[in-house]
Amino acid sequence: QVQLAESGGGLVQAGGSLRLSCAASTRTFTAYILGWFRQAPGKDREFVAGITRSGDTTYYTASVKGRFTISRDNSKNTVYLQMNSLLPEDTAVYYCGAKASGVVRTKINDYDYWGQGTQVTVSS
Repeated sequence: QVQLAESGGGLVQAGGSLRLSCAASTRTFTAYILGWFRQAPGKDREFVAGITRSGDTTYYTASVKGRFTISRDNSKNTVYLQMNSLLPEDTAVYYCGAKASGVVRTKINDYDYWGQGTQVTVSS
C-alpha cells in the first residue's frame, strides 16, 4: 500500500511558476513509476508527465513540453512537478499517481495509487 500526498498548488498569474510536490509513504519508493495527471472542470483526468524508477527518463504530454519538469528525489520519497510559464488552460486539480509494474503509461487505469490532488489556478 502506498499513500500519496500532493502539495504546492495555489493561485498564480499567467506566466508565473509553481512547484508541486508529492510525498509517498512507502519503504519501496524506487519500485514505483510515478506520474502527474490533471483534471480540469468538466474534463477527464489527463496525463501530464511521468518518470521512471531511477529518474533517468521523463515523459511529457505535448502541451507542457518545455514548460514543465518532472523529477524525483528517491532519498526523500518525493516526486516534483516544476511548472513554468503557466497558462490559464493549465488550471486544474493536479494528482500524482504511482504504478508498481511495467513502464511509464499515460492512462489512469494503469496506475495503482493516487493522491487527493492539489488545485492549481492560473489567472489571465
